[in-house]
Amino acid sequence: MKKGYSYALDPEELAVRLGFERVARLASNENPWLPSDNVISAGEEALANCNRYPVLGNNRMVGALKDLHGDYTFITSGYGMDGIIDTIVRMIMEKGDKTVISTPAFSMYRITTEAYGGVPISVGRKREDFSVDIQAFIAACQDAKLAFLCSPNNPTGNCTPVDDIIKILESIDCILFLDCAYVEFSDIDYRPLMKEFDNLVIGNTMSKAFALAGMRVGYAFVPEWCEKSYRNAEVPFNMNPVSEAMAVAALNDKTATIRIREHVRAWRKRFMSEVSYRVYPSESNFVLIDVSPYTGDDMAGMLAEKGVVVRSCSSFSGLGDHYIRVNVGEEWECERFIMAINSI
Repeated sequence: MKKGYSYALDPEELAVRLGFERVARLASNENPWLPSDNVISAGEEALANCNRYPVLGNNRMVGALKDLHGDYTFITSGYGMDGIIDTIVRMIMEKGDKTVISTPAFSMYRITTEAYGGVPISVGRKREDFSVDIQAFIAACQDAKLAFLCSPNNPTGNCTPVDDIIKILESIDCILFLDCAYVEFSDIDYRPLMKEFDNLVIGNTMSKAFALAGMRVGYAFVPEWCEKSYRNAEVPFNMNPVSEAMAVAALNDKTATIRIREHVRAWRKRFMSEVSYRVYPSESNFVLIDVSPYTGDDMAGMLAEKGVVVRSCSSFSGLGDHYIRVNVGEEWECERFIMAINSI
């Protein structure tokens, strides 16, 4: 049986089992804070029309995205980043086609490729700093239909420089799907490349910086030539009206993302300086930690016993079994994590 997505421990179940009043939820790269009252109110108002299908094309959200990002050729929305990935793969993939994946990476690239009969090919990152092996990646793409690269990368947290992305795009014929789910926590900007290259798709999500993980809101910048094919491949009514209303309100809230970005950056520095294991530099809302001589599974289990849920990275292909991924949570969650891991 093919391996599916690996989930973290359920915090509520863990709290009940171990008698904790609350558990630090640091495994799923979530935003620890609720969206603003305006965003919540927009969702509540939209519930009044939950008996109706949403408007095709999610025009209100797309309009708000263009107000935020500028008038790029084609912006589409979907059911989370997973929905965007699924549509792109369905649009392109035929049985036996090859997909190149820079690993370690988000497992849905492989899972979705295999679901549509494609063949995933992994190209490992350089071990010392988890940077992309550009030449190996380009070489693997020569007879591929699609390539996936995540930046900032999940689970390693590092960004691929814009110049390296340009080098890749200039050297391949296939589509490069650049997963930018965590880009708001970095200083990098790939959007201008959409005006230079017609083999680039940039995927994004409102699950992280915009605190809408439960609403499943994704979007993508797609080149003009594949707009019709994308529309034909996507599922109808791919976002519910409550999600769209909350997304529009969140996009109009200019202060929320600034607050979470500053919070994340402050705690990334503290993790680097205060955790007694090796913490890798990150431009995301999480950090990767080498917990040798323990395995990631062992460390995740020991931290769970102390009321802290983190992600063991043993399921990430090509990474090794001695890493955990820890996202920045609320103040008390981060404090508990540092105290717990330093006691092991």
